Amino acid sequence: MSVDNRDTEAHSDEEQDDLLETIERSRSHRGAAAALVTLIAITFSTFQLWIAARSYSFGWLGSLQQLQVNTIHVTFALVLAFLLFPASRGEGFVASQFGAIEPAARKRFGPESGLTRLVERLGDGVRWAAVDRNLAQVTPLDVVLIALSLLPAIYTAREYSEIQQMALFGIQGVRPIHEVYPTLEPLVMGIAALGIPLDEVSYGFLLGILGILLVLEATRRTLGLLLMSLVSLFIVYARWGYLVPSDSAIGAMSIPAESWGNIVYNLWYTTEAGIMSTPVTVSVRFIFIFILFGAFLEMSGAGKWFIDLAYSLTGTKRGGPAKASVVSSGFMGMLSGSSIANTVTTGAFTIPLMKRAGYSPEFSGAVESSSSSGGQMLPPVMGAAAFLIVEFTGTPFADVIVAAALPALAFFFGMWVMVHFEAVRGGIGGLSKAELPDPIEELRTGWFYLLPIVLLLYFLVIARFSINRAGWYTIVAVVALLAVVAAYNERTRLPLLGTIAALYLGQAAAYATTGSGLVSAVQTLAGTGAAADPIPITAAATAAVSDLGAIVIFVSIAFLLAQPRGDAPLLDFADDVDTAATRSATAVGRPELASSRAYQYLTFVGKSMDSGARTATTVVVAVAAAGVVPGVISVSGLGPNLAALIDIVSGGSILILLVLTGFASIIFGMGMPTTAMYIILVAMLETPISDVGIAILAGHLFILYFGLMADVTPPVAVAAFAGAGVAKADELKTATIAFLLSLNKILVPFAFVFSPGILLLRQGSDGWNVIGWADVADVGFFVPDVLIPVVGMFLGVYALGVTIIGYQYASVSSVGRALYSVASVLLMVPELPLLVAEGLLTLVGVAPSLTTFEVTVSLRGIGLVMLAGLTNHNRSRGKKESGESERDESAVTAPTPGEA
Repeated sequence: MSVDNRDTEAHSDEEQDDLLETIERSRSHRGAAAALVTLIAITFSTFQLWIAARSYSFGWLGSLQQLQVNTIHVTFALVLAFLLFPASRGEGFVASQFGAIEPAARKRFGPESGLTRLVERLGDGVRWAAVDRNLAQVTPLDVVLIALSLLPAIYTAREYSEIQQMALFGIQGVRPIHEVYPTLEPLVMGIAALGIPLDEVSYGFLLGILGILLVLEATRRTLGLLLMSLVSLFIVYARWGYLVPSDSAIGAMSIPAESWGNIVYNLWYTTEAGIMSTPVTVSVRFIFIFILFGAFLEMSGAGKWFIDLAYSLTGTKRGGPAKASVVSSGFMGMLSGSSIANTVTTGAFTIPLMKRAGYSPEFSGAVESSSSSGGQMLPPVMGAAAFLIVEFTGTPFADVIVAAALPALAFFFGMWVMVHFEAVRGGIGGLSKAELPDPIEELRTGWFYLLPIVLLLYFLVIARFSINRAGWYTIVAVVALLAVVAAYNERTRLPLLGTIAALYLGQAAAYATTGSGLVSAVQTLAGTGAAADPIPITAAATAAVSDLGAIVIFVSIAFLLAQPRGDAPLLDFADDVDTAATRSATAVGRPELASSRAYQYLTFVGKSMDSGARTATTVVVAVAAAGVVPGVISVSGLGPNLAALIDIVSGGSILILLVLTGFASIIFGMGMPTTAMYIILVAMLETPISDVGIAILAGHLFILYFGLMADVTPPVAVAAFAGAGVAKADELKTATIAFLLSLNKILVPFAFVFSPGILLLRQGSDGWNVIGWADVADVGFFVPDVLIPVVGMFLGVYALGVTIIGYQYASVSSVGRALYSVASVLLMVPELPLLVAEGLLTLVGVAPSLTTFEVTVSLRGIGLVMLAGLTNHNRSRGKKESGESERDESAVTAPTPGEA
């Protein structure tokens, strides 16, 4: 996999953006269109920040209900989807079929025929209205769809009381369109006179259909035809699934007959099932705010700093560039929640350095894509998956991230091991110190980038804030932190920090003396405000801490405005911020603004909100579309029948059920966002998984791990293909290597399903719970159920790394690799061979129970002995080959006495 590659060519920022836009099929707007998209994206982020800070209360506008908030949330995503993603580039199957009509007409009727000219004019009109070949323009069709997207949101916001009546009178029991808009009555009656009873159809029903169709179209644009077709099939099934014969082989799939009215109502107007249900609610409350947090952190320069820090710490070691890629890509993948975007953006830094160190382009792209996809299982953020797990399982967020920690670390430990073995095999060293930043200097100038992560963990794990509130406070912390960094220099250091400290003490004193903040205290002293009861000094100090973010931002911006062009030695925003500042300043005719620290800071805030909303658009569309599947299962009553069918197919075997679940996760995950795959699979498989006794959290993480495997599984392997694009490597070879490097995502989930102690879970009278210190002190539980499986998992991951790379201290033969793989399975998941043996014995009439602790620990012991023996043998071979190599080199290079 390694070559002596000295190709140092890297992608420019423009090439990187073009590659990402090509992979994700998104547009690159300029001028007024770009300004419009940015304005809508920032408005979307502002809406979500208000919800995070104030919940659903909007001041004088009143409070919104969950359905209203969800609808507005989805509408923002629809508008951005129609602006960012084209209806067609004129290259797909449908476009090619329509494109063949014009040549066929010319051939059939001749180029001068009136019919031919009509066909050509129609073709030109369609291309003008819907086709965007260069991903650079908003088409008339997009404008129409955006306008239509607003109608359901306006109706839900203004006519919520009428929507509530639908639950009593049915969706057709509310007003028709001409009663809502009397001016349309002549048109409606005219259509009714033609035999189309539009006057008898409720406006709510029409808007429900419109909303569902718009979500399907947005899904097709952003996520492709596969997910859109799957969701459409479920909608069709909800209407005609009753036609499945109940006495047939698939009779379990038969459902009661449903009307279109009931289907549309449940899919659009309820928060219990359908598009506006739990997945979108989770997006409103949790997912968006953490995507926004990731965007703020990325635009602050934290991503580049973390990459530089990782390289400074590991870059000089053997295979250091790849090891740094594993660490930095995992960190950034955790924040971004997008395997593709992280592969392209982080890979622009890491892949060229891996290639220059000596890794092949294919291996470099594979390491980056595999690590980036694995970032979504790395706590504490885990992309968007953690928040869905919290909502679907009812598990506290702190417990989810604690449970997910060890398996994620095992995966990245395996990646580290494999890139190390590849470096040893290929003789790949590290980079020289002169090419790398100094780690002490990096920590000195960028340590503050770690504060938001530390604060996030504090808010979630120690302070136990709600997820939404923790996200809000952390974003405020990032904004305040960067304000200080922008205003900080040798001249402003003391007055800046002194003013912040003074205002904080003044705020605390105001709380202690007047019971309110400093502004209210001044108003009280001036006689324009009412005094409140003083509060204890400790409580006053705590209350002032909650205002510290606003104080820091206010003071820092004041310093920035007072000295806009002063130096800022610690300020190092992401390149996107600098580019946006230059473009926007030039657009308003003030290019000198781009060098102003105050303007750069405001651009940072705006660019972060813009980037966060753009990233969230795809996720929101995905969860909205995927919500149809559990909605249909719930409304149709399919759930129990589907569980029974899966039980029949698996034959009651937990192993077969898990294998089927794994295959389904990979297949559904191909080319599909992890969130959508997770929602669909959980809807179909959660009940069967829980029925066989698997810990519910283990089952959900199992689905997540296999779904992430789809990002690097050929023939789709979207993340691996993105890595190949950055590395300028062969796509299929890169995807194959990425798949092999990611095999930990297959064995590790089996390990924690059969040994929940790996997730630090223990079963009690009230179900599975994360262990505490009392459980650690219980040696009879902790050693057999936690310690031994965890050690076995890490040793098994090590053995699997040797199997995949084929090298340890020396090359490993095919037989040796097979033995290492056996040792890996025995160490990680001894239950696998035992369950296979149980199944075979059951076929001959014997029903033993082999998966006892005594048997599994014995197999782990055998695996440990095998690994130790194989390692010792390989080390001996390595020393022998090294000695022979040194003797050969000495014989060739040692000078004779005459030469000396």
